[in-house]
Amino acid sequence: MAVDFSPFFERYEQLVSRVDPVFNQVKEQFPDCVTCSPGCSDCCHALFDLSLVEALYLNHQFRQLKEEDRLKILPRADKADRKVYKIKKRVYQASKSEEDTEKLLEQAGRERVRCPLLKEDDTCAMYAVRPLTCRLYGLPLAIEGKAHTCGKSGFQPGVQYPTVNVDAVQQVLLDVSRDLATAINSKYPGLASTLLPVSSALLTEFTDEFLGVVEKKAEGGTKEWCLTPEQEKE
Repeated sequence: MAVDFSPFFERYEQLVSRVDPVFNQVKEQFPDCVTCSPGCSDCCHALFDLSLVEALYLNHQFRQLKEEDRLKILPRADKADRKVYKIKKRVYQASKSEEDTEKLLEQAGRERVRCPLLKEDDTCAMYAVRPLTCRLYGLPLAIEGKAHTCGKSGFQPGVQYPTVNVDAVQQVLLDVSRDLATAINSKYPGLASTLLPVSSALLTEFTDEFLGVVEKKAEGGTKEWCLTPEQEKE
């Protein structure tokens, strides 16, 4: 039985609606620093993962594309996914030794993987529904207390600028993902904290089996989905 993710997609879209104005505001205040422009694809080669709700949302939107467009993207997604897997495997194997984990992650962050959604003309095939990481790239960011900026931006070291707390954004995504996992009564305890690269989000079939969906018996012997406390109040 298909699960209706629309309530969680709406919460995700609400977060997007709060993030986009932040980008626009900083760009208006510092036009010489935010150098993002059509054809610039630096962020489209960055290695990053999507939260569960964002992966599901992107997958849903991907399936709304014309078949001919999806068929162009899928081989690129497969190629990117293989490269990401190799990078993560290398980091994992190295982490089992005495190597500095933080250093390993920094090295992985410098890896370049072309996003499967990036077309030949260096524009995004799903720009209108691009992930939050893509929407924030180019601004001063704070991730786990450390400052990050795009190498192509004009922001100067040592100068104070409006900074986006990425950890707070990720926390909202995790909260929505947790509510989603609770709503479907998933049998997988770690589902809510699942992280997937864009390539995997496009390639994965998020079936009930994959998500660990469990139906529970309601009174009278009928079946119903496990609801969140907020949904049960309605």
